[in-house]
Amino acid sequence: MDNVLVLNADLGPLHWVSLKHAVCMLFREVAVVHEAEPDRLFGIYPKPRILRLVRYVDTRWRHTSGPSWSRSGVLVRDGRMCGYCGDPATSVDHIVPRSRGGGNTWTNTVAACQRCNQRKGDRTPAEAGMRLRTRPVAPTWAAMAKRRFARLAQSAYVG
Repeated sequence: MDNVLVLNADLGPLHWVSLKHAVCMLFREVAVVHEAEPDRLFGIYPKPRILRLVRYVDTRWRHTSGPSWSRSGVLVRDGRMCGYCGDPATSVDHIVPRSRGGGNTWTNTVAACQRCNQRKGDRTPAEAGMRLRTRPVAPTWAAMAKRRFARLAQSAYVG
């Protein structure tokens, strides 16, 4: 796990950064190590799992309707599980295909495994004889942060 969670000064989760970016933040003294891997160093710094910013960053933008659509966001929203069969997902499928006017929106996309994505092809789920396990919804900032934080907690105790 080489991604590091960045917390605001009030301990609210902000985003993920690479280990290299995290060390740069430590070097510039904009963040301090909140939690590190025991007995592991990255140069002169303890290898961080979680950083805390020194100064509070205003996050009023998080009170908007929610994050904009992205492929990685769809995978996070769906827990990297296929929306059709429940296997691990590696791609994003458009429920209404883009060739038929379906867009890149939260409610028109779902995480999918390669097998289900190929099987569905350029058809709707009904035409392909497939059923969605859950109805896709647009996530809120809080829901996305909760999912990402849960992923960090799970990977911290697995490895």
